[in-house]
Amino acid sequence: MAFIMNRSKKEPMSEINVTPFVDVMLVLLIIFMVTAPLLTVGVQVDLPESAADSLPDDQEPLTISINSKGELFIQEHKVTFEKVVPKLLAISKNRTDTRIYVRGDKTINYGRVLEVMGRLSGAGFSKVALISEPYKN
Repeated sequence: MAFIMNRSKKEPMSEINVTPFVDVMLVLLIIFMVTAPLLTVGVQVDLPESAADSLPDDQEPLTISINSKGELFIQEHKVTFEKVVPKLLAISKNRTDTRIYVRGDKTINYGRVLEVMGRLSGAGFSKVALISEPYKN
């Protein structure tokens, strides 16, 4: 009888310990919550509102931002008006079918936004679009 009791105590435990899994998931959740706001474009631009639908994204577009002072940025890097096209051509590897989004601050003169878009169009870029905030009812 003692042999049978002793044998049943040495059976392997068949329960799964989920505590380490939960710990890892909570750490990943915190990491994603902290890094998600940092993934937006870093130039502060107050965009105008529009009721237009958004464009479909098939690849990562390049973003040109024009802040309230009229300064130009490609992604987060400041550039001069004269160097916008050469830098975009270098970044896109001379592909003029690269999608380019123009983000213009709503307080900036509309003519400045048109100058930038005209220069891009004159350089052969065919997929240039404006970005706006969704219209709020």
